[in-house]
Amino acid sequence: MYYLSLIYDMITNNMLLTNDKIIRTSLKKVLDKELEEYRKDGYKAEIFEELGVQHGASRIDFAIINGVMRGYEIKSDKDTLIRLPYQVKQFNAVFDKLILVVGKRHLYKAMHIVPEWWGIIIAKINTNGDVVFQTIREADYNKQQTKISIARLLWRSEALKILEERKKADGIRYKSRESIYERLVNISDINTLKEIVSTQLISREDWRSDSQLILNDD
Repeated sequence: MYYLSLIYDMITNNMLLTNDKIIRTSLKKVLDKELEEYRKDGYKAEIFEELGVQHGASRIDFAIINGVMRGYEIKSDKDTLIRLPYQVKQFNAVFDKLILVVGKRHLYKAMHIVPEWWGIIIAKINTNGDVVFQTIREADYNKQQTKISIARLLWRSEALKILEERKKADGIRYKSRESIYERLVNISDINTLKEIVSTQLISREDWRSDSQLILNDD
């Protein structure tokens, strides 16, 4: 009986472990509902899945653009935290607020990896097999953003078009994307730049094109 009980516990515990797919599916529903309510008041907002940052060096699981740029990174019970320190550094340079959605297995260790201003949500599976989310810590505003990292969210063509509209594209049209981003950064304060980038992302079509996401039309 002892061994049967032990096997049962092992099977049950494994069944209750989260994976990326089930967290992602449930979280998407929550975020979609939140944005639906936001849009009812006439505001524009968009949700991006697997949005590349730093020219695709890292991808955040969900990015919400609705006046505030929020990033959600998922680490399920069946994931590892090996890449998390690197991802933290990449995401810190871009988003206004960041939230880690983590399985209970990694909660303690993850809390010691992400900065204190990151929000933390624990994802668990209840006895009905549903994913439930519990907020452990609310996200605070990020003070580590860099303008060049925010500008890199744009495709080269988008950044150049913005410079053209502001009559600041002279001498830069045929230079590298990084030169174009630097010109855009030099003519914008950080709040203006975030507004420019947010507006462009929300209006973007075919944003999920892999060639754009990874290469950022170099």
